[in-house]
Amino acid sequence: MSKRLALILADHHQVVRDSLANLLETQSDMQVVAVTGAGSQVPELVQRHRPDVLVLELDLPEATGLEVLRTLGQAGLSLPTLILTASDSEVDYVQAVRLGASGLVLKRDSPEKLFQAIRSVAAGQLAFSNEIAQQVVSWMAGERTRPPVRGLQRLSERERAVAVLVTRGLRNREIGAQLNISENTVKRHLQSIFSKTGAHDRVELAAMTAQQTAEAA
Repeated sequence: MSKRLALILADHHQVVRDSLANLLETQSDMQVVAVTGAGSQVPELVQRHRPDVLVLELDLPEATGLEVLRTLGQAGLSLPTLILTASDSEVDYVQAVRLGASGLVLKRDSPEKLFQAIRSVAAGQLAFSNEIAQQVVSWMAGERTRPPVRGLQRLSERERAVAVLVTRGLRNREIGAQLNISENTVKRHLQSIFSKTGAHDRVELAAMTAQQTAEAA
């Protein structure tokens, strides 16, 4: 029998995580070698087990799925990664693609779609549904027609801190926790940031912040 695909599964709900691990183990060509509920643990597990595929949720504590993708890339630990998410956000999809995700499956999809997507990314292929691929392509095409954004110079120190955390993939409640401010205050800061910079959404803001931070380094 051919070698089984070694999988790492990261999902923040234990019941979902355990159920998914059991489901994946029903496939004769798959083996779950590690599971975790915290994004911060993923890089160490990847380094230790060197899996064939990482099945990664976006909404993880300690480090979001997007932060995990960024950390793996910076550490030279990139591997075929399948995003498994309940999110309907185009922004999430685009950011995941930009950070190197090989495929994306929605949690409402069938188990067969999950199995096939894992096999596809393990074989070096992309695994995005036509609908999601079209959303990403349309968003990126529209991005090229938007006017250029202005810089970060007009931001206050607190607004800059919010912008940096957006670049790391944190959501509003997580930014609030990091900065010890309310989620509503984060939203007000973001409205001001978008107005001052000309960024239309979090993806534009993240791209601009990352670029200008790199240029300043």
